[in-house]
Amino acid sequence: MELVYWLIIVLFFLVSFVGLIYPIIPGVLFLVGGFIVYGLLFSFEPFNWLFWSIQSLFVLLLFGADYLANMFGVKKFGGSKAGIWGSTIGLLIGPFIIPILGIILGPFIGAVIAELLINKRGLRESLRVGVGSVVGFISSVITKGLIQLFMIIYFVLVVL
Repeated sequence: MELVYWLIIVLFFLVSFVGLIYPIIPGVLFLVGGFIVYGLLFSFEPFNWLFWSIQSLFVLLLFGADYLANMFGVKKFGGSKAGIWGSTIGLLIGPFIIPILGIILGPFIGAVIAELLINKRGLRESLRVGVGSVVGFISSVITKGLIQLFMIIYFVLVVL
């Protein structure tokens, strides 16, 4: 039965990584859910105040990394708040309209459209901002993936 319990926990962790690419999936909730499932199925005893404090700080880092990477990517390439919002909306909608490719094309197209329509920028400038949104998204995925991996490693060290 222990193997089944561990498979459930690992499944929670895997879904959290899927949430890196599909932001509609609340990856952080699945990650923390894996910790809670461990506690329910095995024991909460290994999880002291230090464990929860460190994991809470990493959760805050996850949220901050997402926002900062997107903002950095768009701003670095000359984008505005409209570009950031367009990129975010594109990121949420893109995968549903264009499966798989929408993950990259969504933020790009969203940022470009926002810069063209709201800021009345030229096509060349808007395309540059679109590239920035993709750079921001990819750097966000890498950063958040590393943070999540560290959270899981810390969890494993605590429970084993």
